Amino acid sequence: MSAHIANGRFVVWVTLFIGMMFQIMPLPHIVAAWRPDWLLMVMIYWAVALPHRYSILTAWVLGVMLDVLLGATLGVRGLAFALTIYIVVLHFQRLRNFPRWQQTISVSVFVCIYHLVIYWTEFAIVGGTPFNTDMFLPAFSSIIIWWWIFWFLRNIRRRYKVR
Repeated sequence: MSAHIANGRFVVWVTLFIGMMFQIMPLPHIVAAWRPDWLLMVMIYWAVALPHRYSILTAWVLGVMLDVLLGATLGVRGLAFALTIYIVVLHFQRLRNFPRWQQTISVSVFVCIYHLVIYWTEFAIVGGTPFNTDMFLPAFSSIIIWWWIFWFLRNIRRRYKVR
């Protein structure tokens, strides 16, 4: 394995680690409901940029790790990440060619799908989970954040020549 390939993988895993840290970072109660899904958006970027390397298995592993870190039902976020990234990987060529505003809308739809899968699995496993429209608030904050995440990760990918 060449040092260049190893360096690219290291950069991607560092960005995923940073996304994980932002995801579990404590926030004040007022803005906690609006927390963007940092890790999901970073995974969406890498799944669109490098779908052959970072896709469903990576999403599942990171989702299970997030479940462990959050103390949630084990496997729920793993399933939600894997299903969402599966849809992203199915349409990665189309997403690459979308203009930024259309990518942003697509990312917000993916965030909604992610939260619906979490709700569905929690309702099926635990039962009696009330439906709350506040679970879609991260989709709105993700619309705002996606532009900067895309720009930041694209610059990192170009600077470190991640392939």
